[in-house]
Amino acid sequence: MVERGYSAFSYADIAEAVQIRKPSIHHHFPTKAGLAAAVLRSHRERLIEATEQLDQQIANPWKRLQAYVQHWEGCIRRQTVPFCVAALMGAELPSLPEEVQIEVHLHFSALGKWMEQTLKAGVKAGVIKLQDSVATEAQTLMAIVHGSMLSARATGGCDVFQIVTTGALKRIAAAKH
Repeated sequence: MVERGYSAFSYADIAEAVQIRKPSIHHHFPTKAGLAAAVLRSHRERLIEATEQLDQQIANPWKRLQAYVQHWEGCIRRQTVPFCVAALMGAELPSLPEEVQIEVHLHFSALGKWMEQTLKAGVKAGVIKLQDSVATEAQTLMAIVHGSMLSARATGGCDVFQIVTTGALKRIAAAKH
């Protein structure tokens, strides 16, 4: 799905990638929409776990955002997960089945909520300064990260991702981060 998007992936692609037969996949996921929704649900669950770990391991909210961005930078550089599957599905949203659309919305809601909480904590700690409302800044940062993923994919390199996201983080950094 990350390589081709919803419309272009097939059960045969998955069977080949994970070395199991198509009927086994169909047994667990009778529909393509059900499979895509399960992938997105799993992706969201990993996002929530990862952001909870960031909250526990990194006291400085600005540095938590930096670690989130650096995670994606590493994924792009290593080509392990070069694009957020929810962002990719978001680009196809109007043509997706309803159950897949719901999962995309839930992912963005969870990420937005974490970013808002992190931005608020950063303002309170004096390490983040906002130029707009917390909600607007969270949406802006999400759009920058996801848009930079797209630019990195289009240019075939991670440099654009690193340059743009570094600039976005500098924009919200208070003097003492």
